[in-house]
Amino acid sequence: MAKAQPMIRVKLFSYSTSVASVVIMPQILLKTGLGVQSFTMQAAFCGLITFFTFLTPVLLHLVTRSYVTRLYHNPDTDIYTAITYSIFLTEKRNIFHQRQVSIPSVSKMFTTFYADHMGLLVNPDLFALPQDYNHLMGYDKPLVFDPDNKDGPDLS
Repeated sequence: MAKAQPMIRVKLFSYSTSVASVVIMPQILLKTGLGVQSFTMQAAFCGLITFFTFLTPVLLHLVTRSYVTRLYHNPDTDIYTAITYSIFLTEKRNIFHQRQVSIPSVSKMFTTFYADHMGLLVNPDLFALPQDYNHLMGYDKPLVFDPDNKDGPDLS
């Protein structure tokens, strides 16, 4: 699976604009005053700007925390290593076996599959070989229809 660098660039841009906003905001208030002479109003204004300055990166992280930027597969053991990024842009490795992969019964916006109860989002277009994605998702397994088994397939 190819690297997904645009997500990292967007996070870096968001962080840099947040830092720039925090650094520049006091200077703007000191130079212009923004027509507000009351300390209480200035504190409220700074608090509001700071709140939204830090809210943007946090919301961006909540949306992208499960996005898999790289995915490695060991075909001998059928173990996958999914690389995601933390809020501080450090790599997090999530190791799971293919049998731990479950597809949600109801499609979710930021979850392609669950690996050991952790939702992960992958872009199928980034897989060089479509059969690799089919194996990850379990689409290469034979379809067994048993009307008596209402609990789902037996994976043992």
